[in-house]
Amino acid sequence: MVWITYVATDGSESRVDVRSGDSLMMGAILNNVRGIDGECGGCLSCATCHVYVEPEWAQRLPEPDSMEIELLEGVMAERRPSSRLSCQISVTAELDGMQVLLPESQA
Repeated sequence: MVWITYVATDGSESRVDVRSGDSLMMGAILNNVRGIDGECGGCLSCATCHVYVEPEWAQRLPEPDSMEIELLEGVMAERRPSSRLSCQISVTAELDGMQVLLPESQA
């Protein structure tokens, strides 16, 4: 298991144990983290799992593909250079301790 912390806009934190191989989105949903909707179930079609990834963690991730980039262009919350779709981030042991920031809104 890998510890991931989801940080809400009010500063509250949800530190959860996520199974290696699961996506950040699935880890949030299985642990009832508020702020990640994941309406499409991780099929890369809705962008309701938008998160902000801190630079020190982003460098450990593969670059987003063209479909993820296209969906990020339509997110409701502010799009930042650190914006990612959490359904596209597979949790590995290397991400143990990672913090992701949640946007104000997914809808």
